[in-house]
Amino acid sequence: MTVHQLRWNTLVIPVLAGIAIVVAVWWAGPGALGPVDAPSGTVTEATVTTAAPCTDANPRETVQFSFGGQARTGSLDACGHGQNDRVQITVPTLAGTGPVDVHLADVVAGHGALRGPVGLVLLTLSCFAGAAYAFLMARGRRKTETAIVTV
Repeated sequence: MTVHQLRWNTLVIPVLAGIAIVVAVWWAGPGALGPVDAPSGTVTEATVTTAAPCTDANPRETVQFSFGGQARTGSLDACGHGQNDRVQITVPTLAGTGPVDVHLADVVAGHGALRGPVGLVLLTLSCFAGAAYAFLMARGRRKTETAIVTV
């Protein structure tokens, strides 16, 4: 029976490739793991005039804010605030006249703050899986010995 000795230099390329991929993605920043939506519009402070409970299917709160030197009314796609609460909102650049659809300033719809770190962890785990696969392929097939037990 021949035993194939696995040498350290067999795994150098997969390990360095995995490290290079993780460092390149980390260095590229949050845009490498998906598009980063830049908030478009003007951030201003508003006062909640009509609160909405979070049990509604599509909660909308009414807010009052000052935009372009005028008092404006907006429909905020949020819930859980109390009447007269102060919130930071983003007013669209082309607000027009009449009620405006506004959003909370610190919220980007569809994305969470953990997207980047979780994506980087998953990428690192996939590099480890690739290195383990390279190790198994380089090691080759092992022969199994069966022991015959007689009583």
